[in-house]
Amino acid sequence: MDLPVIVLHPAAVVPAYATEGDAGSDLVSVAEVTLPKAGGRALVPTGLAIALPFGYGGFVLPRSGLAAKFGVTVVNAPGLIDSGYRGEIKVALVNTDPDTDYTVKVGDRVAQLVVMPVEHLNFQVVESLPESARGEGGFGSTGH
Repeated sequence: MDLPVIVLHPAAVVPAYATEGDAGSDLVSVAEVTLPKAGGRALVPTGLAIALPFGYGGFVLPRSGLAAKFGVTVVNAPGLIDSGYRGEIKVALVNTDPDTDYTVKVGDRVAQLVVMPVEHLNFQVVESLPESARGEGGFGSTGH
């Protein structure tokens, strides 16, 4: 399936899969942005806009290398791009390193975009829910 992409900035890089079989395509920064240590965050522009078809969502996920090496991740992971959105894709990054600022440079891969089908369901108010093995067990209820 082809996905329409508009290039809004001369430094923008059209998303591409690094290797065959990859689920995520790279999103690249078009600006230099410094993320201050200990929780500094910023919206990093990609210079791209896309038109997802109805029934699909774009999920912006962290790059494992940035997270493991530098403590930089996507704040709202996964970020969600709805099918009706036509603005520039921006990535909300945060620096979790307590000691070192991190600078994103123009051309750096900052996140991955995964496009997936999404279901639209009708929410129906009921008196009770069907039984399940887990029941109402919440956070931490299945072990460590």
